[in-house]
Amino acid sequence: MVQERTLPVFDTASAQIDKAEGLRLYEDMVLGRFFEDKCAEMYYRGKMFGFVHLYNGQEAVSTGVIKSLRQDEDYVCSTYRDHVHALSAGVPAREVMAELFGKATGCSKGRGGSMHMFSGEHNLLGGYAFVAEGIPVATGAAFQSKYRRETMGDANADQVTACFFGDGACNNGQFYECLNMAALWKLPILYVVENNKWAIGMAHERATSEPEIYKKAAAFGMAGYEVDGMDVLAVHQVAQEAVARARAGEGPTLIEALTYRFRGHSLADPDELRSKEEKEFWFPRDPIKKLGAYLTEHNLATEDELKAIEQKIQAVVDDSVEFAQNSPEPDPSELHRFVFAEDE
Repeated sequence: MVQERTLPVFDTASAQIDKAEGLRLYEDMVLGRFFEDKCAEMYYRGKMFGFVHLYNGQEAVSTGVIKSLRQDEDYVCSTYRDHVHALSAGVPAREVMAELFGKATGCSKGRGGSMHMFSGEHNLLGGYAFVAEGIPVATGAAFQSKYRRETMGDANADQVTACFFGDGACNNGQFYECLNMAALWKLPILYVVENNKWAIGMAHERATSEPEIYKKAAAFGMAGYEVDGMDVLAVHQVAQEAVARARAGEGPTLIEALTYRFRGHSLADPDELRSKEEKEFWFPRDPIKKLGAYLTEHNLATEDELKAIEQKIQAVVDDSVEFAQNSPEPDPSELHRFVFAEDE
């Protein structure tokens, strides 16, 4: 086991959060966890096919960042581990589950499956199967916001883009090229590295000469922060500050969230490479339990209120499965539709 990095300490006293916001964050994380647990069940029952990469354990990153954005206005760009990013961005659980089932009612019309979630309505720019593939797309989205505002005079074009990718993507050329462009042009974008220590089966420390990814921001004169990716309040605070800077025209931010996936790389992964000691270090840091404890300890919620949220979300997830199962398959006559941009 490689020596674990010391997680940044977050002063909870600095958390500016009220009951409504706390419960909103808790509900979103529970939705992500319950949805992914149901995906695992459906996959092993033969309802889903291909690769399915779950997000369990990393919920604080998706919730903390995306809930700092303006839903349906700002942009979110994901990776192949994209179900929970889609849910946090506001894509209905029904549409996400139907997409996983390959049904016509899915958010990508059943054509994308697990790794290619898109939703124009919710400004979800897509999940991308190739590592680092979404980084140039997100950078382009940030550029068009700045261009429309500064060149075309559109005062309403103050959208911010959040771009998610893993530690493995930080060794790809797109990462460096896009950070350079974003810094030069002061683009309104958050580059969010979900460092879960493993790029499929490659340990992060073995693959990069500088494991502390946030420090790479300095090479571009860009703001760079590391944050405990298992603490939604810490992620949320860093993200809110980065969003405010981006919207004010102060440029991009690189955020390295130190997190951990609780399952293997995909549901086809027996997860034999990670040591028992490493898992035992990370599993007790469950971000949902951490937030739940914070809310109850600070009298922002009762155990009954948290249980009520969990029951509500379980009903939403169960409904999404029923919807997906009863939805139609894509019609074979439409095989060649949506290859190019077209009207509905």
